[in-house]
Amino acid sequence: MKKLLSEFKDFIQRGNVMDMAVGVIIGIAFGAIVTSLVNDIIMPPVGLLLGNADFSDLYINLSGTDYASLSDAKAAGAAVIAYGSFINTIINFLIIALAVFFMIRFVNNLGKLTKKEEETAAEPTTKECPFCLSSIAIKATRCPNCTSQLDAE
Repeated sequence: MKKLLSEFKDFIQRGNVMDMAVGVIIGIAFGAIVTSLVNDIIMPPVGLLLGNADFSDLYINLSGTDYASLSDAKAAGAAVIAYGSFINTIINFLIIALAVFFMIRFVNNLGKLTKKEEETAAEPTTKECPFCLSSIAIKATRCPNCTSQLDAE
């Protein structure tokens, strides 16, 4: 049991587990923000454009009894298919997927910029004199050490 607890402690203390935990927490918070964005900001104008429809209140009543709203049907324990909530969930997913796409695209573009800087920095600035084997500037046409004429490359 002691060994198991020790292994668990080592597992938890690894950096990638902590990073994953932070990512999950941020993801949950981001999900709540997107849910609020969809339900409170995006869906009311969309519903207004579609004739004052509130997507979250759209449902199919399977019980055969009429109810004024989805909440009334659920309170009565009626069997319903709440497809409006499903539509909201799909919109939430699409917004989150779009945000993740832009975030990954941004990070990839940063990586490309960094690679270009590394490639530029990695270009050699010196070359070797073929006669005396000393290090000289890459644009040199004559070796400053042995004064040999170098071929223009």
